[in-house]
Amino acid sequence: MTKPHAVIIGGGVAGLAAAWWLDKAGWQSTIIERAKSLRNRGYMVSLTGLGYETVKKMDLYDRLKAISYTIDENIYKNSKGKELIRLHYRDFVNDLPYLAVSRSDLVTVLANALPVGAKLCPDTHVLTLEKSADGYKIELNNHDILHCDMVLGCDGLRSSLRQQYFDKDGKSLQPLGYCFAVYDINHVKDFDYDFLSYVEPRHFAEYYSLHDGKLAALHIWRDERSNPHITADGYQLLKQIVRGSNRQVRDLLSIAQKEKAPILVDSLTMVDLPQWYNGKMLLLGDAAHCLTLISGQGAGMALASTEMLGMALAKYQNIEQAFTVHDRQLRPIIKRLQERTRKMAPMFVPATAFTFHLRNIVLKFMPKSWLYHYFTNAVKSEIALTHSL
Repeated sequence: MTKPHAVIIGGGVAGLAAAWWLDKAGWQSTIIERAKSLRNRGYMVSLTGLGYETVKKMDLYDRLKAISYTIDENIYKNSKGKELIRLHYRDFVNDLPYLAVSRSDLVTVLANALPVGAKLCPDTHVLTLEKSADGYKIELNNHDILHCDMVLGCDGLRSSLRQQYFDKDGKSLQPLGYCFAVYDINHVKDFDYDFLSYVEPRHFAEYYSLHDGKLAALHIWRDERSNPHITADGYQLLKQIVRGSNRQVRDLLSIAQKEKAPILVDSLTMVDLPQWYNGKMLLLGDAAHCLTLISGQGAGMALASTEMLGMALAKYQNIEQAFTVHDRQLRPIIKRLQERTRKMAPMFVPATAFTFHLRNIVLKFMPKSWLYHYFTNAVKSEIALTHSL
């Protein structure tokens, strides 16, 4: 008997994980990835709660654990180099199990775990997508024609599938008032703690060492425009942002620019869609419900949502019924996470000197038990909510 066929658009965390869970549900899949190679840039992600449970069910825990990072101490300094706060990650998670991995490592592990029934097609994109009697007919840029029973849109925050079929006016995009940039630097870590962060009103820069010896950099800065223009020259933009920052921040940026290190620049924008599926087409991950890095749950929820989909497809032969069950399970969790992100966003990188100093004082003197209970109770409630549905 021929297995049903899904075309997955996007070879990131959601797309690769979806192929794995579809295989468990008795499906075959083709993953269409526009880039010539899998994503090799991105920030650190922490897998806790539902995302952590999903990678264990996929038997990926040992592989991810072997390449995970130890996160203990994060030192926050101001633009003059004075230490402001010293935070320990364990103050947030205590005994809650977690994995800290780079997004690129997570993508690599997922790609290496692809089942035989999943075909990955890099350097490929969709030219035309038409409904057929029993699914969809898709023409690719290499002139291949695919026939499939279902289409999954896993093409990220800037999803072309979402824009074409779900949100032509872009009303689902909700900028949080920030932009971010990530890049790697050929520079050996010269600090003893795991993370070094330079913070100032309207800007935040964080550095940590990668397994290959490079230094990873993450910048986040305020930009309250509803549609911030992201220039093609990310380094020139960042030079303006960091002109009043600590000397080390400016020097490391100059090193990366001279090396012509690839840089990713974008806005922190949530996606809030009232409908994630349309017929036999479904959006997953950031394409459906981007949470932004403020939530700390984007990659984990992308993984968990693909598990929910796979389990629903295994139980229900009707695709749209499976989509309905997936929506009913996932939406309350996403809604809660997005509400939390909206509340946290104003204090993430304070806009004024007053709110900046107030935030630092609160973090410095707040009992660590409060941080622990807030974070762990939120994660445990999401797990409990899923298990109750």
